Amino acid sequence: MRNTTKITAAVLTAGALTLGLTACGSDKDSAGDKDGALVVAATPTPQGQILDFVKQKLAKKAGLDLEVKEFTDYVTPNTATQQGEVFANYFQHKPYLDDFNKKNGTDIVPVPNATVHLEPLGVYSKKIENLDDLKKGATVAVPNDTTNEARALKLLADNGVIKLKDGVGFEATPKDIASNPKGLKFKELEAAALPRTIKDVDAAVINGNYALEADLSPAKDALVAEKAKGNPYGNFLAVKKGNENDPRVKKLAKLLTSPEVKKFIEDKYDGAVVAAF
Repeated sequence: MRNTTKITAAVLTAGALTLGLTACGSDKDSAGDKDGALVVAATPTPQGQILDFVKQKLAKKAGLDLEVKEFTDYVTPNTATQQGEVFANYFQHKPYLDDFNKKNGTDIVPVPNATVHLEPLGVYSKKIENLDDLKKGATVAVPNDTTNEARALKLLADNGVIKLKDGVGFEATPKDIASNPKGLKFKELEAAALPRTIKDVDAAVINGNYALEADLSPAKDALVAEKAKGNPYGNFLAVKKGNENDPRVKKLAKLLTSPEVKKFIEDKYDGAVVAAF
């Protein structure tokens, strides 16, 4: 049985932040105690699974007391880390973290040498078998958070579905589409909700972890998926600035980038998750 605490948080509203922090507030003292267990927030798949592997197979030998708390959104892990309700988190990539810090006034930073994996973003559909089959006026669902929406649009642009304006970076929205030959309509949704809407739209661009939770494989089920080479969206261990050198954090960073974890990722996910080290 997995020794984790699962917390389902409301998302993307001011009220959601309050709910998420209240849910994990009972562990505030242990999370901030540098001599206690290292409490790490993570989304369930694959981050929670990878952390569970470390906890069960590697942590004890390394002298690390590891506690994993699972969240089902992309907001609460960062707010909980900032407030000290958890000590670290593992769920995000750098463009998302940069945008989150900018918008929320937080100072969460990547732990050096602790980028663990990439989850290729993919386009999925129950109605078509090829992107060329998208009809005029078709509806495509995309994540509504800034960086993942831009990432989704870039994937569509890289595959010739749309064209983006020159110079558009990690903050592209549908307003930055320069050419949309099929007049596609974009439905912007919270990332966790995308797998549930796949039957109601013509196609959906889904983050790798949420695809996995819905039994969708980027390697096998996606019409197209991101390439791993040169991809800036690797997921890493993160902490509030100033905590990077905590001995427990350093131990976990080393374990997360160990040959044992790389083999676990390769064996378990069969290309749906790719080791980034």
